[in-house]
Amino acid sequence: MPSPETRVQELHLTLPPAPKAIAVYKTAVRHGNLLYVSGHGPLRADRTLITGRVGDTLTLDQGKDAARQVGLAVLATVRDALGSLDKVKRIVKTLGWVNCTAEFTDQPRVINGFSELMKDVFGDDAGVGARSAVSAHTLPGGIAVEVECIFEVE
Repeated sequence: MPSPETRVQELHLTLPPAPKAIAVYKTAVRHGNLLYVSGHGPLRADRTLITGRVGDTLTLDQGKDAARQVGLAVLATVRDALGSLDKVKRIVKTLGWVNCTAEFTDQPRVINGFSELMKDVFGDDAGVGARSAVSAHTLPGGIAVEVECIFEVE
């Protein structure tokens, strides 16, 4: 499998600018061989965020697209923190929240937008880790999806 940086090019992915913290926290903290990435929203390249509630103003597919966009923002943060995505050994754990109606029950399918992107960039083994996908009655700024994760790094 090509390196993650090569895969980003092959997949024609456009990463947004690495997000900046909006409160008192760091977007990523390295501890030993682990990189803890704080909760990220669906940040676009123009610095706008995808907002809305899945099951109300957004469809499942739109939620999944938002989760994929979160993945692009996370990749931007990881690259910013490490200098290269090639320093990632694997994704260890993902926690995804979906801003959705009380009746919506397909949170795992929404968070697949994030997980499928990680698999595409890092490969079938290194790109798939442990994961939780849960609902939220709201998220900061009305964003559609938020994801935090942990990577094993060189």
